[in-house]
Amino acid sequence: MEPTKVGIREFRAGLAEYIAAAKPVAITRHGQTVGFFIPTHGQADADIAALRKAWDQLDQMLAAKGIDPEDVVADFKAARAVKAAARRTKDEPK
Repeated sequence: MEPTKVGIREFRAGLAEYIAAAKPVAITRHGQTVGFFIPTHGQADADIAALRKAWDQLDQMLAAKGIDPEDVVADFKAARAVKAAARRTKDEPK
C-alpha cells in the first residue's frame, strides 16, 4: 500500500486525522521524505477493557469507604483552583 505523502506542517495540523486513519503517511520536508507514520489500532479493545476494570475497582473502593465520587471531583476542582491562583500570584509582576 502506497503511503499518503504530506508535508510536515500539514501533518502536524492534521495529526488527529492521521492517527485515526488506517493508511500510513510519508512525512516530507522540502519534497524529501523524512519519516513515516504508521497508525496502529490493535490495542484499543484491550485498553478499553483495562479502563473499565479500573473504573469498577475504583467504584468499589470508594463505596467501601463511603466516599461520594462527586465529593472527590469537587475536591479536585478546588485544589486545581488553589494551584492556579498561586501560579497567577507567582507570575504577577512585582
